[in-house]
Amino acid sequence: MIDADDVRRIALSLPETIEKEAWSMPTFRVAGKMYLTVPDDETSIAVRCPRHEREELIAAEPEKFWVPPHEASSAWVRVRLAALEDAEELRDIVVDSWRQAAPDRLAEAFPELAPGAGAEGSR
Repeated sequence: MIDADDVRRIALSLPETIEKEAWSMPTFRVAGKMYLTVPDDETSIAVRCPRHEREELIAAEPEKFWVPPHEASSAWVRVRLAALEDAEELRDIVVDSWRQAAPDRLAEAFPELAPGAGAEGSR
């Protein structure tokens, strides 16, 4: 079962990621921009997600993705850890959020983290 320790391990493996507590929860940042939080009871994570993509994700997999009412106006989505298939799916979600926050210089310096780069390049 995927848990907060898996989230932390994956997040901290990404370039220039730091962990910082905010709002009494762990948050993960790259170049000062937050891209991941582990809210509340650590059964879910919150990641960056453009609103137009977020609605598609929620419609396609409502058991996995949702947005609490207080985050409806944000560009974030929650992910239920228990609903994920495996650690590779978690890594894909975390990397996607990291890419949205990372400066271009970092994204360009790590092409193995580009969308479609494949799992073998991201380890």
